[in-house]
Amino acid sequence: MLWIKAFHIISVITWFAALFYLPRLFVYHSMSDDKVSIERFKVMERKLYVGIMMPSFVLASVLGVWMLYDYAWTLHSQQQYWLHTKLLLVVLLVIYHFYCGHLVKVFKSDQNTRSDTFYRWFNEFPALILVAIIILIVVKPF
Repeated sequence: MLWIKAFHIISVITWFAALFYLPRLFVYHSMSDDKVSIERFKVMERKLYVGIMMPSFVLASVLGVWMLYDYAWTLHSQQQYWLHTKLLLVVLLVIYHFYCGHLVKVFKSDQNTRSDTFYRWFNEFPALILVAIIILIVVKPF
């Protein structure tokens, strides 16, 4: 089980690296006005989302569910509120993840209407969720 946990942590770190980097690419892409840069950002965004972000998300999810099952954590237990809250935050990250995938398609079709300022704020969301999740896992405040 420690191997599963180790690879889960590795895949979560990889997933978060992509969750941090892809929106940063959106910032720079939204600021670009020359064809070469715009096309380069499209390639980078697609490769990051398809080649790194999606596989690490799938692996983190599969291993996370495996640990939930193997540790026999019951979601109905009253002592596991920290876990319920953590899983809710993970669901929010999954929604964020797929919204990023939507934005990759928006940029690919040159349909972006949002400013770099929007993407700068958008980029902060996973960092806030990461802090909350780590506190929940380590401190287990409730």
